[in-house]
Amino acid sequence: MIAVPPGRVTLSDRRTQRSWTVEVAPYRLAAFPVTQALYAQVTGERPGSAQGDRLPVESVSWWDAVRFCNALSRREGFTPAYRLDAEGDGARWDASADGYRLPTEAEWEHACRAGTTGPHYGPLDEIAWYRATSQERVHEVGGRRPNAWGFHDMLGNVWDWCWDVYDPEVYGTYRVLRGGGWFDEHWSCRASARRRSHPTFRVDDVGFRLARSAGR
Repeated sequence: MIAVPPGRVTLSDRRTQRSWTVEVAPYRLAAFPVTQALYAQVTGERPGSAQGDRLPVESVSWWDAVRFCNALSRREGFTPAYRLDAEGDGARWDASADGYRLPTEAEWEHACRAGTTGPHYGPLDEIAWYRATSQERVHEVGGRRPNAWGFHDMLGNVWDWCWDVYDPEVYGTYRVLRGGGWFDEHWSCRASARRRSHPTFRVDDVGFRLARSAGR
C-alpha cells in the first residue's frame, strides 16, 4: 500500500451542479484494485466470468467489499474497520480501527489526481483500459501507466466502490462508484466522474481497492 499525503480536494456532481471541498488526512491506499487471487485466498470465492489471478476481482457488491475488508483485517491481526448489523443491512465505520476499509470518495479522488488538476492524470490511452483500448474485456492490474504517486488503474478497468452514500435524500442507501471501467467511454473515465449504485449491485466492471488510515 502507498502512503498518501494529506490534502484538499474539491468534489463535484454534474447531476446537481454542486461542488464541495473536503480536507483529506494522511492514509494508505492499495496501488492496485483487489485481485481475484487475493479475494480467493480470503473468501474461497472467485466471482465473475473472466478468470485470472491478476485480474481485478469484479461482480462484487459494496457489501461483498465491506465484508472482505473485515475478513482480511482479521486474517492479518487488525481490528475490523466495520461494525455490521446482525441482520446484515447496516454498517458503521469505526474510525479508531486499524483494519482495511474502502476509501472515501475524497480519498479516492485525491489519490487519483496525485497533484494534477485535469480530468486525467495522463493520456487516457496510456493510463486506462476503457472502451477504446480494452477490447471490451477486463485486464490484469498494473498493465497501464501509473500516476505520479504510483497508483495503477485508478481510471478504467473496473470501477471502485467507495465508502460514501451517494445522495441519501434522493437515492437512499446507494453508494458511490469511482474511476470508470473497461466498457465505459472516455467521458466516464475522469478523476471527477461519480456514479452510484445499490450496495447489493454486482456487475462485471465493478471492483474495489483497499485503504487503511495512517498510523494504523
